[in-house]
Order: sequence, then structure tokens, then C-alpha cells
Amino acid sequence: MHGPAQEWKKDNASSLKEILGKWLFFIYAIIYVGFIVINVASPKFMSVDVGSLNMAIVYGFGLIIFAMLLAFAFNHVSSHAEELLNTEEEEEEDCE
Repeated sequence: MHGPAQEWKKDNASSLKEILGKWLFFIYAIIYVGFIVINVASPKFMSVDVGSLNMAIVYGFGLIIFAMLLAFAFNHVSSHAEELLNTEEEEEEDCE
């Protein structure tokens, strides 16, 4: 029989990760909606040259980079929260 590779325990940081994930999603969604609204309302603005690229390309790459930064931030905060909150429970179990 195949079982899990390791025993899964309760994740005490799950509520924090859920809230953080929702906030980061809404932040990204607002910035993405801004991109869409600018494209619809003022397409000429998106054709403005920024160096050798136009604003649409710069904004689009900015969205991708921003999404990656949010993912790295989420991973960092979540990992730190897991270490703090889940380690405390293991220490309490060891004391008993």
C-alpha cells in the first residue's frame, strides 16, 4: 500500500496564509484592472514610447514582475509563519 511520504499535521499558519493570499490577490487585481481600464479608456496612452518600447509592453512586463515579487513575498512570509507557528506546537508536544 502506498501512503503519504510523511505524516501531515495541522498547519497553524493556514489562516494567516489565507488572509495574506487574498490581500495580495486583491492588490494585484486592482493593478491589473488599471491596466485594462487604461487600455479601454485611453489606448493612445498605451502607445506612448518608453525608451524603445511602448507603455503597454512596459506595463505588461511590470505586471509580470510584480506578480513574481508578490509570489516571493507570499512564500517568504508564509515560510516564516509556518516555522514560528508550527514549531511552537512541536515544542509543546515535546514538553508533554
